[in-house]
Amino acid sequence: MASTAGRPTRVAKLPPRERILDAAEELFRSEGVRGVGVQAIAEKAETTKMAIYRHFETKDALVAEWMRIVAAEYQAAFDRVEAEYPGRPRDQILGLASFIAEGLPAISHRGCPFINTIAELPDRAHPARQVIEKHKADQTRRLVGMCAGAGLADPEQAAAEITFVLEGAQVSTQNGSIDRTADRLMRIVEGILDRHRTERDASPTGAG
Repeated sequence: MASTAGRPTRVAKLPPRERILDAAEELFRSEGVRGVGVQAIAEKAETTKMAIYRHFETKDALVAEWMRIVAAEYQAAFDRVEAEYPGRPRDQILGLASFIAEGLPAISHRGCPFINTIAELPDRAHPARQVIEKHKADQTRRLVGMCAGAGLADPEQAAAEITFVLEGAQVSTQNGSIDRTADRLMRIVEGILDRHRTERDASPTGAG
């Protein structure tokens, strides 16, 4: 939901639960999860607090459901690159990097929802934080699998380096410390892939 153009007309057509989630997403992204109360969400969704609690037992449950939706969008990006580049794990990895690079302009204004939200939730037992941690673990697992499929020397190390670059690019874009982050991100990821493949080929057990 990147644009709020025509929001009143669009939101009015949504079922109550989706209307609440739409309002919560907009407010959580712009103001943070701690700074937004249930009353503000109710007003944005043109409903009542009682109606929100009919669909979500607590505000924490609403935050967790929002994080599940955001996580699903990122997991869908993995699904798309796997479908677009079947049997070509290197291209799949570059496709993921491109997905992040293309989203950086929005990050510059609002920041990464995972980074922003987890910074506000120090309690690891919080349901939304658990959603984020599970999502990140699943994401790492899939990226390690792609790195292994690409024949890299150390798939776990390569995945860690790529993750550092992808997440670091989002933070650097948000704080404005680095320019041309999208271009730099793609070049660094390509360099990681090339280096790990070269190391594999140079090892005694590597491909010739």
